[in-house]
Amino acid sequence: MQYLLPHAAINSSIGLTSSPQLDLAATLGTKDFCIGAEVGFDSTTATLTKYNAAVGLNTPDFSAGLVLADKGEALRASYIHAVNPVTGATIAAEMTHRFSTYKNSFTIGSSYPLDPSTVVKTRYCDNGKISMLCQHEWRPKSLVTVSAEYDRNNIDPTKFGLALTLKP
Repeated sequence: MQYLLPHAAINSSIGLTSSPQLDLAATLGTKDFCIGAEVGFDSTTATLTKYNAAVGLNTPDFSAGLVLADKGEALRASYIHAVNPVTGATIAAEMTHRFSTYKNSFTIGSSYPLDPSTVVKTRYCDNGKISMLCQHEWRPKSLVTVSAEYDRNNIDPTKFGLALTLKP
């Protein structure tokens, strides 16, 4: 079942099996601010399989979000900022805190269009991975992507990739 209003949405589902899984998600908000939650229930064991909550803020220059995820085990904060709205250059950051281990992790990244059909993206994670991707649209909806990743903690630290996407 799905129920949509201009500033609210409710989505629910139930599995049609002998031990159905129940899911419910709800969101309230506007184009500038939103809040939402989701809950999953296993009817066989009578336990909650998931419960997450989130809040988000959007402006023309930036978007920020705060998510309580993994059954309340992790708190994730994310931020994306349009450095140059004319060219489309952006930077982003995400930080996650795990309550049981008191461990924090973070990722920062950027996206910069070189021209209308080519974009370069970078990412750095605190676990030692550095990534780069260059994507070129050589025909409408047809892409050539070159990527590279360096992992300082891996025996074979460098990976390269090449992808071709063709759309008629």
